[in-house]
Amino acid sequence: MIMPSPDPAVPLPETTSTPSARNLWLRIVSSVILAPLAIGAAYLGDWPFTIFWLAAAVAVWWEWVGLIDPTGRHVVLATGACALILQAILIETEYASIAIMVIALGVLAAVVTAGRHSPFVASGIVYASALLVAPVMIRADTTYGFAAILMLFAVVWGTDIGGYFSGRTFGGPKLAAAISPKKTWSGAIGGTTVGVAAAIGVTSLFAIKNPLMIGAIALALSIASQAGDLFESWLKRRFDAKDASGLIPGHGGVMDRLDGFIFAATVAALIGVARGGVEAPGAALLVW
Repeated sequence: MIMPSPDPAVPLPETTSTPSARNLWLRIVSSVILAPLAIGAAYLGDWPFTIFWLAAAVAVWWEWVGLIDPTGRHVVLATGACALILQAILIETEYASIAIMVIALGVLAAVVTAGRHSPFVASGIVYASALLVAPVMIRADTTYGFAAILMLFAVVWGTDIGGYFSGRTFGGPKLAAAISPKKTWSGAIGGTTVGVAAAIGVTSLFAIKNPLMIGAIALALSIASQAGDLFESWLKRRFDAKDASGLIPGHGGVMDRLDGFIFAATVAALIGVARGGVEAPGAALLVW
């Protein structure tokens, strides 16, 4: 979730600059910078795209370890980072299948080096690896990769923005009050509607003429995105944290912005690989 999902500002006199208002502006500015970077990297593809998501995955791994075990363990951090770098090299050299296997080796190494909370810490390798492997595999499709990534962005960003405004406008019953008290069913439905519409709109720019199937795929990805958001909310509650870190001004951590994207990208990659194999998941995702 690179685009903002801001909290509403508290109404105060116009002369007062509230923390919520400042936070909203920080989110907007950060998103204006990050979204074009993500789209630009997707347009370039190849190593620029891989390096972009490798940096994000390493940041997520660092945040994950800090969230689960705040005392910090340099060995487990280095082990996970090396596993992610190796995966990036393997994917870019057309060994995607081996890169997926490296995830299991990274988990094993993390279990050995993590110490306390080792199962929780080690699972972060899977989480960070999904952020790296899934979008890079989809973009590697030379014919449909760029369109597939833009469709994925459209679903996640549309779901995020549509959910925010729908939830504020209509309110109503909570979606999962024990995990994320601010999320409502109206926000979930509104976000899904916008996400699906955005996906159909983006793919139509590439002359992809199967709106019913694109809509069905986008529906699954939107639900996955919201599940990812709820998962990270649960994780932060589990370990008593407000944000994963403070790396992105106004947003919190990289995990806080990409939680939904990680789940949606993983589902998209699984669908693409199931239909088209590791060679052409982008085409398999869009062409039915």
